[in-house]
Amino acid sequence: MAIVTISRELAALGDETAHELAKILDYRFVDKYALEERIKGYGVESHKFEKYDEKKPSFWASLSQDRDDYLHYLKTAVLTEAGEGNCVFIGRGASVMLKNVPGVLSVFLVAPIDIRIERVKSYFHCDDRRGRQIAEQSDHDRIGFHRYFFDTDWKDPGNYHLSLNTGHLHPVVCAEIIKHLWEQSINEETEARNEARIRELILGQLVKHHLLYEKEIPIHFLETSVSSGKVLIYGVTNSQSLVEAALAATREVPGVENVQSEIQVVQEYNVMP
Repeated sequence: MAIVTISRELAALGDETAHELAKILDYRFVDKYALEERIKGYGVESHKFEKYDEKKPSFWASLSQDRDDYLHYLKTAVLTEAGEGNCVFIGRGASVMLKNVPGVLSVFLVAPIDIRIERVKSYFHCDDRRGRQIAEQSDHDRIGFHRYFFDTDWKDPGNYHLSLNTGHLHPVVCAEIIKHLWEQSINEETEARNEARIRELILGQLVKHHLLYEKEIPIHFLETSVSSGKVLIYGVTNSQSLVEAALAATREVPGVENVQSEIQVVQEYNVMP
């Protein structure tokens, strides 16, 4: 299996290109709405995450537990979709969450601002001034979203395998270019490595969910790393007994063969939610 992620400026024909690519590759198209349905399936009210969707949260929103829940469930949804294989993601930080995974091809679509403004005017039936405001606000939001949640430069072409200027390229042409790169990059060995690595990432996410949301063990800044069935858990807590509880809970997760703690114990450690 293989995966394509498409990041895009507003009015750079992102959705149109992603749809065309999904069609010619016979891949599933995964957008905001598909991920929201996934999140709803976890019993979560997705509407409470709207303040984080492809934008930097406000000061008060950044202090809310909803912030951590949003990133956790978004990542869970992305990995679950990726685990089903052969899909084209559009936006939502998928390119970052799946970075360095074999068999993932990341693409960035841009267009000159004057062309984007004309497209925005057509989409929203507005004048030049409002069209520019909408385009620039969208760029500001997406830059902030990637910087805040992933500490990455959304516009840096070095973060992608391919960047395309859609100012004068039809979505069908863009899709064919991406397909050509896909054909040169993806083979059976790469697909097998992709499947194996995605399984590891899903297992790590399952461990994190079990510890934080099912067992409610207070490990702050909890992260996981999985390789060949071995799980490493990282974070900060204030007692060794909580470390032992985290290790025991991790062993309960199906697929975990062995586990090692890299959790730091800091006496009297506390953190705001």
